[in-house]
Amino acid sequence: MYCRYNYLMRNNTCKCIHYFVICITLYIFAAHSLNSQKIMETNCKNCPFNSKAAAMLCDTSFEQLSANHLVLKLKKGDTIIKQGMYSTNVVFLRTGMAKIHLAGPYREQIVKLVKAPTYLGLPTTFGDKINQYSVTAVTEVEVCFIDVEVFQTILNENREFSHEIILELCRNELESFHRCANRTQKLIRGNMADALLEFSDKIFTSDTFVLPLSQSDLANLVDTSRESVSRVLAEFDKDGIIQLKGKEINIINKKSLQLISQNG
Repeated sequence: MYCRYNYLMRNNTCKCIHYFVICITLYIFAAHSLNSQKIMETNCKNCPFNSKAAAMLCDTSFEQLSANHLVLKLKKGDTIIKQGMYSTNVVFLRTGMAKIHLAGPYREQIVKLVKAPTYLGLPTTFGDKINQYSVTAVTEVEVCFIDVEVFQTILNENREFSHEIILELCRNELESFHRCANRTQKLIRGNMADALLEFSDKIFTSDTFVLPLSQSDLANLVDTSRESVSRVLAEFDKDGIIQLKGKEINIINKKSLQLISQNG
């Protein structure tokens, strides 16, 4: 009887601690930069930003999500995920763009740029309770924070949903392998061509766009100096490959840019 009592006390204490951490986390997100954030209510089933995986969910799962999530509107530069912090939520980027970056031995390294709609931080949320990298908004964004235990329950109960999540993780991993090989083996012109093509084909789906990063951040992304980024962009402009007006870029010779990318 005594052992049973101790077990129940420990179990209840763990649950209380878990819910306390969740409440504190949500409070921090709600309180942080209050002027730049707006808490919004939303019905997950009718959300216009649902992922492909969410289309596989039943009404019961949508009700669980609706009752266990928080949507925030953040400004450019606001932190979405902080490296080193305890993770209690699955994060879904509803609108806007963000950069994924992590602290290395000598400096902060930008890993990639992502656009909505997409999940953020799934590997670090389920692989390690401590966030292994940071995510920062590079435009105004809307972000959905979902309780991790509820999300885990939905994964266990919905095979098709889980399958789509796994496919997304696999695609991201393969993309990371190619990105790593290209960064280390290509010259600066090849890496800059890769970045511009990715902005054009994947981020903006347009040959005309405004650079979402500063030249310093762009240099960090392609592992070079800000001066080298400025020089290569000027060369591309002079060669008639792009038209550069401030931060606005118009790709006018995409085949040449693709050849530079292929040849490295």
